[in-house]
Amino acid sequence: MEASYHRPTRILIDIKAIEQNIQSCLHYIGDKKMFVVVKADGYGHGAVETAKAALKAGAVGSCVATIDEGILLRKAGIAGPILILGIVDVRYVPILINYQLSITVSSLSWLQQAVKLLKDRERLFIHLKLDTGMGRIGFLNKQEFFQAVALTNAEKGLFLEGIFTHFATADDSDSRYWAEQNNRFKQFVEGLENVPPYIHSSNTASTLWHNSAAIGNTVRFGLGAYGLNPSNISRRLPFSLRPALQLVSKIVQVKQVSHANGIGYGTTYVTKKEEWIGTVPIGYGDGWTRNLQGFSVLVNDEYCPIVGRICMDQCMIRLSSFVPVGTPVTLIGKSKQEQILVEEVAKYAKTNSYEIPCLLSDRIPRYYF
Repeated sequence: MEASYHRPTRILIDIKAIEQNIQSCLHYIGDKKMFVVVKADGYGHGAVETAKAALKAGAVGSCVATIDEGILLRKAGIAGPILILGIVDVRYVPILINYQLSITVSSLSWLQQAVKLLKDRERLFIHLKLDTGMGRIGFLNKQEFFQAVALTNAEKGLFLEGIFTHFATADDSDSRYWAEQNNRFKQFVEGLENVPPYIHSSNTASTLWHNSAAIGNTVRFGLGAYGLNPSNISRRLPFSLRPALQLVSKIVQVKQVSHANGIGYGTTYVTKKEEWIGTVPIGYGDGWTRNLQGFSVLVNDEYCPIVGRICMDQCMIRLSSFVPVGTPVTLIGKSKQEQILVEEVAKYAKTNSYEIPCLLSDRIPRYYF
């Protein structure tokens, strides 16, 4: 999707905030290492820019979801390990080797097929994934897992760089299921004769609330790097995080609408009296979804509700009085004294803090400062 630079809607990313969040977390986790998760274009913040900031701040590597995301980072000059967290078809092993991308492996059969594709002096970096209770991808059977470990040790072209798992309820105040998963992971890795460089189980939530108990020498810091709370503010953070993203625009039209006038598709909002209505150039085509009708944005430090259905490219807000065209609008971020958090948007939309920035489309240009 082409970025729309010639309209006032834009995303502003504070790179220093990302660096500060990573440094704060590194201080909190002590001697553990960190991979920063930059999949889905850095959760909508920009993968390349975030990865550069992460390495500068002290992270040792990056995590992505797909092989193409990994290639993007390498072509941008990103050094260090780049781990692909998703499943990659074994036929792409030559590409993984060419770009020195580390790959998640969750079955013995994948490894056996990969070995056949290796040429002399080639090396494939492996992270074995364990399914300890997420039910997504990973080894369930201990015997198959240790056979995979043995194969990586026996084949010169395979290098076991890491072993990891993923927690399903790390952001939940009830930690019983988290403890079960942590114990299962411990049972897998305690039987290893040779420990790979990276043992990692903790995502952002586990890093924040289970750091001392989690098994491993490495964490995968995702949402927290962007200054966001994975619990949607339901749990208190052990250290402060600084939101990196602002979503802003400007009013493109203002008009006084008469009493009992419908606003938007389906006239789901009808004016109760004469009202000042402003139009903002952002809609669900930009990722500002229709279920945000009724949520408020900031205009001159005043909360103004979104009225009527959000359109594909525009939405309407109710103003308390006339404001001129071109008046700034804050949809996410700080205005003067007031602030709208991603977590507040997520709560209203009945989703989580991950989804909101990820939905913001490429049509909104990103500016870094």
